[in-house]
Amino acid sequence: MLTITRALHDQIVAHARKDHPDEACGVVAGPAGTDRPERFVPMLNAARSPTFYEFDSADLLRLYRDLDDRDEEPVVIYHSHTATEAYPSRTDISYANEPGAHYLLVSTADTDDAGPFQFRSFRIVEGEVTEEEVRVVEAY
Repeated sequence: MLTITRALHDQIVAHARKDHPDEACGVVAGPAGTDRPERFVPMLNAARSPTFYEFDSADLLRLYRDLDDRDEEPVVIYHSHTATEAYPSRTDISYANEPGAHYLLVSTADTDDAGPFQFRSFRIVEGEVTEEEVRVVEAY
């Protein structure tokens, strides 16, 4: 299960809406070994595409150096889908290389008549996708 604060949830959704119609992407970092998302790190979608996201390689290098300096790790890796449901695509699955991370997807398309977005989390390990419950809390 992914437990995330309301503030982080709202920041991720706001980023997805702001970058629409392109996919938004980013990371929520947390103290190494805690599985607790704490620090919102929006990233630039270098692909600037409505169907694909890609972290800029220089930005990604800076991010990982910063994570190392802070003794953090990427707890959540998020991106948005702009025209489809919030479920990992084959490309998303093939690029999922952080087995300990929660892969969070926000859909800014109204694909299920349940509202303007979907907010779902998955574990992706060796190509296997497992959806997990998301619990939004006011504080840890």
